[in-house]
Amino acid sequence: MDYEREVGGSRATVNLPALRRALLDWAAISGRSFPWRETNNPFHVLIAEMMLRRTQARQVVPVYQTFIATYPDATALANASADAIAQDLYSLGLAWRGPAFQAMARALVEDHAGQVPDDYGALKKLPGIGDYVAAAVCCFAFGQAVILADTNTVRVVGRIFGVPTHAESRRRKPIRQLLEQLLDREHPRTFNLALLDLAALICLPVRPRCPQCPISAFCKSAETFSNDRLAQV
Repeated sequence: MDYEREVGGSRATVNLPALRRALLDWAAISGRSFPWRETNNPFHVLIAEMMLRRTQARQVVPVYQTFIATYPDATALANASADAIAQDLYSLGLAWRGPAFQAMARALVEDHAGQVPDDYGALKKLPGIGDYVAAAVCCFAFGQAVILADTNTVRVVGRIFGVPTHAESRRRKPIRQLLEQLLDREHPRTFNLALLDLAALICLPVRPRCPQCPISAFCKSAETFSNDRLAQV
C-alpha cells in the first residue's frame, strides 16, 4: 500500500511495505554489529544509549564492555565511587557526566527496585534521560513499537518523503508523523536499527551514497542527489 500525505505543501507517495522489506533485507546483510545489540538486558541497553549520545559507536564499544563488566546492574553503579565512574568514562570525554550515570542508577534502586522500567514516561523521569534515550530503551530493550527521532533518522525520513528538515525537525509533529508511518510495527527493533545503520553508512549528511542505497527506488530525493553528482563530474 502506498502512503500519501501532504507535508509542508509537498505531497509524498511511498510504497511503505516494499520500502520496509528492502531496508530489512539490506540490514540483514550489511547492518552493523555492536555488543549492546546482542543483549536484551535493559540496564545494559540504557548504559549504551547514554554513552552513545553525541559519541561515535566505535569509540563506545570498549568503554561499554568494561563499564558493564564493572557495573553489571544499577546497584553496583549506585554504590560505586564518583571518581571511579568518572575515570571509566574519561576516554569518551564523558567524565563530566559521571554524576548523571550514578544519579540514574540510584533512582533505579530507590524508585524501581533496581530495575529499568519499561514505560517511556517513567524512563524520562530518570536523571540524565531525554526523549531519544527513553524511546531507544523502550524499543531495543523491550521491543516496543516506538519511533526514534534524532538528527539522523529525521534526515533519512525527510529525504524519503522529499520534505526539508533542519536541526529542530525531530520535535515537529509532521516529521514525527512520517516516522510513525514509516515504522515497521511488526519488527520495530530490527527496523529502527536498520534505519540508524542506513543513516550511518549510506544516507550521509553530505554526499549520500544513493547508488548503494537499498531504498533509493522509494526515495523522493535520490534522483536529485544523483543529478547533483552528475553535474559535478
